[in-house]
This record gives sequence, C-alpha cells and structure tokens, in this order.
Amino acid sequence: MKILISDYIDSMMPDHELETKTLKEGLGEDIEIEVYAYSDEKREEFYEHLKDADALLTAFTKIDKEAMEHAPKLKVIAINATGYDNVDMEEATKRNIGVCPVGEYCTWDVSEAAIAYMFALNKNFKFYQHQIEVEHKWDYAAGPELPRIEDQTLGIIGFGKIGKCTARKAKGIVGRIIANDPFIDKGLFAENGVEEADVDTLLAEADIIINHMNLNETNYHYFDAEKFAKMKKKPIVINLGRGLCMDEPALIEALDSGQIRSFGADVLYDETPDLANHPLVGRDNVIITPHSAFYSSSSLRDLEVFSSRNIVYFLTGQKDKLFKLVNQEVEVKDCR
Repeated sequence: MKILISDYIDSMMPDHELETKTLKEGLGEDIEIEVYAYSDEKREEFYEHLKDADALLTAFTKIDKEAMEHAPKLKVIAINATGYDNVDMEEATKRNIGVCPVGEYCTWDVSEAAIAYMFALNKNFKFYQHQIEVEHKWDYAAGPELPRIEDQTLGIIGFGKIGKCTARKAKGIVGRIIANDPFIDKGLFAENGVEEADVDTLLAEADIIINHMNLNETNYHYFDAEKFAKMKKKPIVINLGRGLCMDEPALIEALDSGQIRSFGADVLYDETPDLANHPLVGRDNVIITPHSAFYSSSSLRDLEVFSSRNIVYFLTGQKDKLFKLVNQEVEVKDCR
C-alpha cells in the first residue's frame, strides 16, 4: 500500500514525521510513504508518482479527470485544508474515490485572525507604520478618522464553524452582528446571538464585512462590482475564505474609487502570487498575509493528524470515524 504526500513546496509541512507516524500507526509499518514536491511544470512527473498510489495527501494540487486517469489504484484523496475545489468531485465520485478535507483544525486560529484584521484595519496600522518607518512622520491626524469598533456593524458572510466562532469573539467588541448563509439551519443565527440578514441588507448596513465562505459553484467571484456598489457604508472588507470568491479587478476598482475603505486578505487568486507586480501590494489600506491565518503550533499538529487519520479510517473501512467525507455515496471498505 502506497501513500503519496504531494503539494507545492511552499504548502508542504517542514517535515512529515507526524504524518508518517500517524499513517504507520493506523496502517502498519510496512506501508510505503512517498513525499513528492509538486509543481505545475512537472505535471507528467507527478503522474509517475501518483500511478501506484492508494491514497494522496495534498492541499492545493489540482486533481482533475486527467490526474485520476493516471491513478488507477487511488482510493482516497485527503485534503489537509478545509476547501476541496482543487478536486473534480464528479469524476472522483464516478471512480469511487473518497474526498476527505479536514473538517476542523483551525477554526479558532482563523477567527482570531478575523478579529486581528478588523482591529488593524480600523486603527490604520498599515498606514501609520508606513508614515513612521518610511516617511518618518509622527502625526496621528494624518490617518483617516474612523468610528470606534463598538459603534460599527459587523457583517459575516458564511456562517459555518469559523463564522460562528468569529461572531462569538466579536460580541462585546462591535455594536451589532448580522450574518448571511443560505446553507445552514436558520435557527443557528439566533442561537449564536446574531441577526440573520439577506445579502443586500448586509452589504448596505455593515461597516465591516468578513467573508468566511468556502468556495463552491455558487460563489465564484461572489464579491463583484455589483456587490461592491451595494456597500453603502464604504466598509472594511476582509476575505478569509477563498481568493476566487473575490473578483479582484472589481475589488481594485472599489479600493481606487473609495467604495470600500480598506481590505484585508489571507488568500489571493493564486497560491503562488507574483507579489512584485500584484496590484493589491503596497497600499496603505490593504493588509495581506500569505494564507497564514490558520498557522499555529496547535493547528499544524491537528492538521497533520486529522488529515492522516482520514486516510487511515478510509482505507480501513471506518467510515463513521472520518472527520469529513464530501462524497458520502462512495463505498468505504477495508483495503488492507
């Protein structure tokens, strides 16, 4: 039995000791574990490593129909991330390949980042840092005058685990919290002490908008020119979902025109962006982090263990123990 661990080099763990330990504890010491640094330029070489793999552990490698055609033994794709838009789900299901993203490992960390972004952008930290370190100016009045956070309305789009955790942290900080998510039980809004709002109401009334949506077929370029035009309060916009939820050209126009006052993001279109030429880089009212909102020693431990256990549970037929199986219709059986 072979387990392939493969991803872009910058997205891989610094070492694979914990993944290896977890996999061997669950599947036996005699399994083969191969680590391969993926790159788009070496796609054919990747196929050579994939062709005899029973399981693949990755986060961002594109696994489309062509890749699956080169992987006749593949039974499960474990995603060490919460999103799984890099996998052709229809093709995986057709081939009875389970797709298992990590259901829970960094909820606290990402919601913590949401609050940090909210404060940093509202207090103009990036602007003042530039004033002090580059311009050598000491002038509090140089920055835009903004209301206290407690006088503002927070709008959360995407009210899953992370959205709810952000709302709990924001209580007592902001004056009001409204949220939108068409995919959850409506009772969860009241249970978590927030107001449910339709999208247009949220866009019009929120001073701060945080995106916590996973990317799916309903929200590609969700934040487009039309939605930015509905943001009447010229809000802070924070994207902690997926980069492709933002229409970046429309976002840049909204920043340039003052339709939104500032922007924070942990994700961009590309996981390997050309930062030297990116139009969002170098702005005093934009803070970008390198998909690091999840990053802590605690979350890394959970990420490695949970994603590896997804492989173990799938290949040993323990469907009830899987942290998350997206395509529930696939057959899960003991493959040892």
